[in-house]
Amino acid sequence: MAQVLSPQQVALDPEGRLSGWLGDVDPRLRILAASLFALVVVACASLPVLALAFGLSLALLLGSRLPLGRMLKRMAAMDGFILFTLAILPFSVPGDAIFTLWGFDATWQGVALAVEIALTANAVVLALLVLVGTMEPVVLGHALYALRMPAGLVQLMMFSIRYIDVLRAEYLRLRVAMKVRGFRPGTNRHTYRSMGYLVGMMLVRAVERSERIMDAMKCRGFTGQIHLHRDYRLRGLDAVFAGGSVLAMSLLVGMELVL
Repeated sequence: MAQVLSPQQVALDPEGRLSGWLGDVDPRLRILAASLFALVVVACASLPVLALAFGLSLALLLGSRLPLGRMLKRMAAMDGFILFTLAILPFSVPGDAIFTLWGFDATWQGVALAVEIALTANAVVLALLVLVGTMEPVVLGHALYALRMPAGLVQLMMFSIRYIDVLRAEYLRLRVAMKVRGFRPGTNRHTYRSMGYLVGMMLVRAVERSERIMDAMKCRGFTGQIHLHRDYRLRGLDAVFAGGSVLAMSLLVGMELVL
């Protein structure tokens, strides 16, 4: 599945929902809260405000009772992606020098910018992982459709999530078949041609599978419309969650204006 964590890792209940209080919150509110939180945090530039935003994301993670170790590993993967950018910022931003390394001056302004980017990225990604990344793909698609997102875009997202795993399984089967026939990859013409055949065969089988799926969906009466299996109604917990989210974001905006 396309969840950030597998069902076993997020401790889904028998109905496929996230266990705990966060799983009972309306998915539409979780998507809206994550989106607005990202917009607010990206618009902030004060380090104390960004540190508070990261603290709020961390508190949300702890309060949701998700597996802390696996979530932090996901965060570390994202940090590794931007680590090179953060490492060169102190040497590429002009300002007051801290020290000199191999003739390049590291500046306080560059360090401050690197810390700002790191806090912003970690706060936003952690909130998205907790609020949106733990949703079932079907729940996410239905919630987006209920939020009046374009039906075509929602269907494209849901089919992409569903069939990425299918294409990956097909790729693994083809690679096993190549290994059985004695194929060993290398930097030669035979390898390039074989990998081209592999990609071509995946595309051919994907087209064939899509035609079979479309025929099966038409037999089941699919007309291009998404039918919601859940009646979305706001409850008391949703009001508390919405109020807390608005309060937290108002606090961030207020501090940003004052500092």
